[in-house]
Amino acid sequence: MTTGTPAFADLRAEAAAGRLEEVVVAVPDLQGRLQGSRLAAPYFLDEAAANGFHACVYLLATDAEMNTGPGYAIDAWKSGFGDFVLRPDPDTVRLPGWDPGTAVVLADATWPGGEPVRVAPRRILREQLDRLAARGLTAFAGTELEFLVFNDSYEHAWDRRYHGLEPATRYNVDYSLQGLSGVEPLVRRIRREMTRAGLRMETARGEVHPGQYEIVFRYDEAMKTCDNHVFFKNGVKQLAAEEGRAVTFMPKFDEGEGNSCHIHLSLRGTDGSAVLADPAAEDGMSDLMRHFIAGQLHCLADFTLLMAPNINSYKRLRPGAFAPTGIGWGRDNRTCPVRVVGAGHSLRIEHRVPGGDANPYLSVAAAVAAGLYGIENELPLPAPHASNALADASVPRLPATLTAALHRWENSAVAAKVFGDDVVAHIAQAARTELEAFEGAVTDWERVRGFERL
Repeated sequence: MTTGTPAFADLRAEAAAGRLEEVVVAVPDLQGRLQGSRLAAPYFLDEAAANGFHACVYLLATDAEMNTGPGYAIDAWKSGFGDFVLRPDPDTVRLPGWDPGTAVVLADATWPGGEPVRVAPRRILREQLDRLAARGLTAFAGTELEFLVFNDSYEHAWDRRYHGLEPATRYNVDYSLQGLSGVEPLVRRIRREMTRAGLRMETARGEVHPGQYEIVFRYDEAMKTCDNHVFFKNGVKQLAAEEGRAVTFMPKFDEGEGNSCHIHLSLRGTDGSAVLADPAAEDGMSDLMRHFIAGQLHCLADFTLLMAPNINSYKRLRPGAFAPTGIGWGRDNRTCPVRVVGAGHSLRIEHRVPGGDANPYLSVAAAVAAGLYGIENELPLPAPHASNALADASVPRLPATLTAALHRWENSAVAAKVFGDDVVAHIAQAARTELEAFEGAVTDWERVRGFERL
């Protein structure tokens, strides 16, 4: 038996003081959800902190319903539903105030022999960040998650099959300082609890759809931002449930405004230098920045699946939905999928394709890989869009459906080169499983359209 690792000294101090009872060890899955187990604090500190904790391999090869099958890079049935090892990352420890006596720590999945599980979302991002580091670059990211709040509990929403729910605000409260009384008690608690757990909040406000809200946390190194993202999303649902409310992050709950997850991404030198900025350039951008943006445009159609992974994702990416449908970039232009904002150290891109269902690790990995492709191949940057890019018929289109995005992803030479055939096949199978489930379902739309009239 080991005595634990010094990296978890704070947790040992919490346990010694009688304030820590359990440690949740979790791995982010393909959907960006946290999957794992609760470990007794002594067991975690004496064993799992140093040696890892075993969990079933199928956790990284399931759909939203936790169904698995052949076609994934991890074939759980073929391997007899064996285990991989979850190795806790001490940099991810969080103490959720809404779950007293508990710590949450994220883990990296490795095979029993110690090799990393390459299709784990955290690993997919790590490999792209390592490619950046080899060039003396570091990625900083921020995610802007929107969600809808309902006055109904999750149980009530389930019983009603998510029909007739009451949103926590009654009308468009975008930037409004009034009309928020229905949503404020819950979101105030969310803001406070996340701040106490170590996340650094920047802004919060009401949004367009009734019941819609957005909380923005300060940017950080890309991996840490993604870790905070999944902790936040998991915690919001737990806090809502405690308050008898329900929230959803799905990109399109109905025909109203969708839930986005805009991703801000910047690069710096490992010495902290602002490598994307060039004060001497007329537009303030370095050649590296121009290649970085050009790479986004070149790869965007091929990599859309990493940012829009579900059937519902493409209900948001529709004309007139204030979400991108074409491929282009612009300075402070929200009609473009790639918006360039800031100056100096804050010069960055804002990726506007991902919705609230996006897996942050995969979305950020896609943006980093695309930028690296542009840098490595010194791609030229086309002219920016100064007006409504959505209305420009000459602009190349994003894949409009999950089927189209899957086709681009599976047939992308760039994806195979930068992510590897195993990752391409694994994510393709996740999309194929989603499509098969949807194509076998009978929807309310079909009943309303066809029950009597067809």
